Amino acid sequence: MRTYLRLLANAVRSALRSKHDLVLENLALRQQLAVLTRQRARTRTKPADRLFWSWLSRYWSGWRSTLVMVQPETVIRWHRTAWRAYWTWKSRARHPGRPRISKELQGLIARIATENPRWGAVRIQGELLALGYEVSAETVRCYRRKALRRPPSQSWRTFLANHRPQLWACDFFTVQTLTFKTLYVFFFITHARRRIVHFNVTGNPTAPWVWRQLLEATPWGQQPRYLIRDRDRSYGRDFIGKARSIGIKTVLTPVRAPKANAIAERVVGTLRRECLDHLIIVNERHLRLVLREYVAHYNHVRPHQALELWAPDDRRPRSPPGSEGQVVGRPILGGLHHEYERLAA
Repeated sequence: MRTYLRLLANAVRSALRSKHDLVLENLALRQQLAVLTRQRARTRTKPADRLFWSWLSRYWSGWRSTLVMVQPETVIRWHRTAWRAYWTWKSRARHPGRPRISKELQGLIARIATENPRWGAVRIQGELLALGYEVSAETVRCYRRKALRRPPSQSWRTFLANHRPQLWACDFFTVQTLTFKTLYVFFFITHARRRIVHFNVTGNPTAPWVWRQLLEATPWGQQPRYLIRDRDRSYGRDFIGKARSIGIKTVLTPVRAPKANAIAERVVGTLRRECLDHLIIVNERHLRLVLREYVAHYNHVRPHQALELWAPDDRRPRSPPGSEGQVVGRPILGGLHHEYERLAA
């Protein structure tokens, strides 16, 4: 009996309510039904749902009677959060603080910060002052953050650039002769200028022979601080100790890791592609003559990408720009390569 009376009371109440309230109630119930059927495992409200109930609670006083999804306090909290975010956006400053510096100066600050990651804001401020720009350290600090973040240490490129003058590398490679004899070429190359400082050829590399090559490559104290090499047995067991006694520390590459001695491996590829792959070597004397001519061309004339297209021996223009005169070429290895220069007019 009570159930029927309750239903009758609800029907009478609905009949007395305005059409506006019925539309809002229907809209609220449909929205909750959509949220409840969206996720079967767990009901999650989206920002659009929160915005809807925040708007409904503001413009309809009877919203609590239809709310079954969450507690009314939750809707009130949504409304306050949305209202706070709105006024934060509304009261934001259009142009806060001092006027912005020029785009050119912004780019200069970012460039200096990128090229010198160890410099602080005050150091960059001093450099800018020397260039005629008067800016505060706080301004520099603001635009410096947009550049690369300050690393905990110097980059590997900077570290290697500072140590390249003290690094040499050495390695063996083989050459087959006309009579199918295997010859061994041993060489030393600098990391700083990619210069081949010494090479020699043998048919039987032994530890005493290898040690003699090191002594011939380092006359008058012209020697590296570190020598990178592989673990070939031809060096002998006492090579590291003997090299340490004359001030050279040997750095052994990992097993089967040719990239660890990349400078030496690249020059071997260059010697093969540009010289040895185009010739038939007769004997040891022939190989030594061929390599002597090509290594001289390699050190004095051949441009290197790693050296900005200069030669290892600091190649300079053989004629000033704009000069006149006939350009002549000198053949290398019978015309396999040529060296060019301009004759005086």
